[in-house]
Amino acid sequence: MENYIEPVDPKILWRTLNIGGTVLVSTAFEGKSDVMAAGWNSVVDFDKAMVIIDKTHYTRPLIEKGEYFALQLPLATIAPVVMNLGSVSKNDEPAKLEKSGAEFFTIPGYETLPLVKGCAAWLIFRHISEPHNEQAYDMFIGQCVGAWSDTRVFAKGHWHFETAGEDCRTLHYVSGGHFYKIGEPLTVPGYDE
Repeated sequence: MENYIEPVDPKILWRTLNIGGTVLVSTAFEGKSDVMAAGWNSVVDFDKAMVIIDKTHYTRPLIEKGEYFALQLPLATIAPVVMNLGSVSKNDEPAKLEKSGAEFFTIPGYETLPLVKGCAAWLIFRHISEPHNEQAYDMFIGQCVGAWSDTRVFAKGHWHFETAGEDCRTLHYVSGGHFYKIGEPLTVPGYDE
């Protein structure tokens, strides 16, 4: 693993996802794996999050059947990879991951999940099966069981984008290849932790 990647307490996952960035969703089941981009994701509790995955996506049945999935916050440096992973389906291109331009790594204990290099955070979730939500709303919920961050941008439980380079900003997808990078901090006095 890269020397700037360190574990984060899963109980503060909400701090990583509260910035509303686009995520990469990784999953695997019975030797099959996939990674896709998703814009609709959110915290649902201090250690739980949700992501919306349509029924047409190759990723969907892997999450439905599997025990774990990962959400990752990609940095600006890999925007072309994010677009590729979000616009190419493994249903149509079985070699999607190999052709995506992404570099992958794994975390001990979760070796089947392909994690993408070039992210600000990597969060691994145990899938909490909620069949009604999954079928009616395409909503998948997970409890965070492991979290890691790029310490150049997230350390000691807080984001530090202002001290990292422009390439170390998270992506916020709009449409058609158009993203925004997270901006400058604004601190309101008197509300420090």
